[in-house]
Amino acid sequence: MIDRLEMFIALATEEHFGRAAEACGVSQPTLSAAIKALETELGVMLVWRGSRYRGLTPEGARVLDWARRIVADARALRAEMRAARSGLSGNLRLAAVPTALAAVPRLTAPFLARHPAVRFTVLSRTFAEILAMLENLEVDAGLTYLEDAPLGRVTAVPLYRERYRLILPAGHALASRSAVPWAEAAALPLCLLTPDMQNRRIVNRHLAEAGVTAMPVLESNSFVTLIAHVAAGGFATIMPVQAASMFLDRPDLAAVPLVEPEAEHVVGLVAPYRDPLTPVLAALIEAARAAAEPDVR
Repeated sequence: MIDRLEMFIALATEEHFGRAAEACGVSQPTLSAAIKALETELGVMLVWRGSRYRGLTPEGARVLDWARRIVADARALRAEMRAARSGLSGNLRLAAVPTALAAVPRLTAPFLARHPAVRFTVLSRTFAEILAMLENLEVDAGLTYLEDAPLGRVTAVPLYRERYRLILPAGHALASRSAVPWAEAAALPLCLLTPDMQNRRIVNRHLAEAGVTAMPVLESNSFVTLIAHVAAGGFATIMPVQAASMFLDRPDLAAVPLVEPEAEHVVGLVAPYRDPLTPVLAALIEAARAAAEPDVR
């Protein structure tokens, strides 16, 4: 039954029989037969059918909740038995909001030093995508904001406080300032993240608190693109210190603290709330607590 439940979860996630079959590594007829067999075993119709996938029935939505729990428990059982035989191993799937990608090594580096048989897959995803992927068992944990939107039923471990900087060409008139108000920064030709990104929504909120609205000349979902435009001259951007740190050894860039307001937000690790946790995930949570900055512990 576990395999059938895995396929059912994939179908609910992909909302398409062909894509779900591909995600499971099986043919579409095999997946369709597994869903029909699950319906027969449970005695209810799970999926509205037509010429294509039309959604879950009310019974299917309830079965989906159970399927996620059962599959997660089955995976945890297998992982615990594997750890009992040979220590921690396997692949940990971690999704992080783009602003937190530079903080990932503070978790992965010490973790891998202690558990060298574990492998990581790290994905860049939006806040909403991370929560959806946790719910659908597509990732094991996420690195995201903890205070700015509902997280749902998760285990959360604060890691650090995100603070903001105005990133400018080194020769810019504001580059030598000790601080720049958000309202003054809004008047510059800004490159900012796209509106679907949680960090952009946070930036917009702080600009609104300063009584201004951002009118960026360029938007991108890539910090590399933003930094490249600032380095080319004539532009500025707003970035968290952690995300900006990988670029600030460049002599052609400067970072100035933003004030009025002096904004900060807690970023941390989130994982599905589950008891027991898999041994690998429990070890990751322990590593996150050890890596947390003192003022968020």
